[in-house]
Amino acid sequence: MSRTEGICAACHRTIDAAAKLCPYCGANPATGDRLDTQALIQEVFRPKEMSASDSVMEYARQRQGIFVAASLFVGFLIIVGIHQFVTQRNARVASDLPAVPLTEITDVTKKSDETTPVPMPKLDFQYQGTPRRMRTYVVERGAVTPPEVLAEQQAAALAAQAQKAPPPGAAPARPPVPAPVAAPSRAPSQAQ
Repeated sequence: MSRTEGICAACHRTIDAAAKLCPYCGANPATGDRLDTQALIQEVFRPKEMSASDSVMEYARQRQGIFVAASLFVGFLIIVGIHQFVTQRNARVASDLPAVPLTEITDVTKKSDETTPVPMPKLDFQYQGTPRRMRTYVVERGAVTPPEVLAEQQAAALAAQAQKAPPPGAAPARPPVPAPVAAPSRAPSQAQ
């Protein structure tokens, strides 16, 4: 037996020598006397005094499942009671007269169509003599150039081409011939 082990006098099991109580039987290991640990715990950790409402809340907290089930059952009974009350009241009020159509209560024919968009009001801007300042051109995919702009572009292209063209009697200029490219020389193979 090693130095740090002891034997309980009450249950005769091997325990730690520094233990004040036996972990197996709860007795004093030296004398074998059993102590009331519940009384010691009550003395050291005094329970707080609770009012009636606090004790009810503590009871509900300890038994949450039962409390939730009872609350759901009571709620179901309340809903069933309300349904029975409404059903009985409607049975007393019922008459043999036909129901009143909705068209007699409200005039649904004069309602405007809510899906039509409201037209945008006319906005007057002050251009201060230059209307280009307030115009924005947005180029969209698939946009077509206006015909007047297209005609101006074609006329400008023809004018530029006429300025670059040689006089009618001159020989046409020959395009430059590219210089020949020398073939790369081959180096002898290192593997031979």
